[in-house]
Amino acid sequence: MIDLTLNQAALERAVQRARERNIIIPTFRQQMDPSLIPAAIVERLKNVGLWDINPLNLFRITWHNQPVAKGGGFGPVNYIEFPSELTGVPAKIVAPVGKWFPTGAHKVGAAFGCLAPRLVTGQFDPTSQKAAWPSTGNYCRGGAYDSALLACHSIAILPEGMSRERFDWLKTVADEVIATPGSESNVKEIFDKCNELRQSGEDIVIFNQFDEFGNHLWHYHVTANAMLEVLEHVLGPRGNFAGYVSATGSAGTIAAGDRLKEVFPYSKLAASEALQCPTLLNNGFGEHRIEGIGDKHIPWIHNVKNTDMAIAIDDEAPVSLIRLFNEPAGKKYLVEQGVSESLVSQLDLLGISGASNLLSAIKMAKYYEMDENDVVLTVLTDSMEMYGSRLEELNAERGEFTATDAAVTYQRYLQGTTTDHMQELNYYDRKRVHNLKYYTWVEQQGKTYDEIQAQWYDDDYWSSARAKIDEIDALIDEFNGRTGLLKNL
Repeated sequence: MIDLTLNQAALERAVQRARERNIIIPTFRQQMDPSLIPAAIVERLKNVGLWDINPLNLFRITWHNQPVAKGGGFGPVNYIEFPSELTGVPAKIVAPVGKWFPTGAHKVGAAFGCLAPRLVTGQFDPTSQKAAWPSTGNYCRGGAYDSALLACHSIAILPEGMSRERFDWLKTVADEVIATPGSESNVKEIFDKCNELRQSGEDIVIFNQFDEFGNHLWHYHVTANAMLEVLEHVLGPRGNFAGYVSATGSAGTIAAGDRLKEVFPYSKLAASEALQCPTLLNNGFGEHRIEGIGDKHIPWIHNVKNTDMAIAIDDEAPVSLIRLFNEPAGKKYLVEQGVSESLVSQLDLLGISGASNLLSAIKMAKYYEMDENDVVLTVLTDSMEMYGSRLEELNAERGEFTATDAAVTYQRYLQGTTTDHMQELNYYDRKRVHNLKYYTWVEQQGKTYDEIQAQWYDDDYWSSARAKIDEIDALIDEFNGRTGLLKNL
């Protein structure tokens, strides 16, 4: 769980480092509600780029950034509503946009949720320890960025098969970049590298997103709060929030669904994965091209008991959709089908996993026969900024994307989406999925039998982790008070 035991000696060194580097740490509450951020910080951000290596950008780890590359303040949550002309279903499908975080992906928030509690308790010493970020893509980018902002030495670990854009940018920010064998399905190889690092003799702290409850806590509070704000705008007087769907990934983003189900008890929570690696659906394994979602295991921080449905997406579908959404022939065809030019111009806000999430939401809406009063939420974790090289590769492999290709993709993968490869999970289905954690986490990663049983049978297990937010924020306030930086703004 989240240990908040203080190490006073290391904490004093962290405070001194923050004082020297002018680092002020935002609270979780400020990330949920930027109106709580001091006006002097908001003013200084007017001269800072969204991706700049500037400690002030810690305050931009929020869903409320203005959608500009430099100098933006804060406003409503950025989201897209996808119309039936695109989705082929009457239900409203709505998704907050991850592009407008620093690094262009929301994982920078999950990384903050893991690092900040360790920093303000002295459990991580930025003056002597290295922070290792095992990831299938965006999380290690977020971790390297947060580390740079917090003056920490970072090690980014990700599979060698991830997109070129990720590696090119990481080389400019991370202190070390380690490419492990395989692609997004090869999570065990990432864990194996972490074990090597632990045995290397270096003083390294592994921030493993798949078992760090700071990841779960950040999304349960910050992402879910953003989604609740979006629902206030889109539900209307007759609206019904019907469900939320997210790729499982590290099981951070899906934690927002736990909060949504508390507010809307009759809503459904669906976990999405690649059909080529159907771990939840069929205890399966394999390789796929939906970058960054990870699989072949069940993350330790996935509250499986709260998951209503498993959905598998054929990876060819989102790979085809990024061509439809970004190639000139695809954009032209969508406008001809009645999709507004303003929406078409925003479809580059969907990366590959965002396109997969959209398809999962469409499948969910079709399965439950949702109507125009129903709202389904999903999330756009990053944008095509991460995948331009993939479009180049597809064009080299398949040739130019034509009007005929656009028609086939639109009719087959959007209008023609079906309800195959889906399963509603009953009690024992969920327990089957939960039990898969044993093989990764108890046999390989050192968790205990009592812990895995507590996750299933102890009703307070998950709520006790989430309740730490107030204590963490108090520690952040105390840390900032010790640096003395806030009073000198």
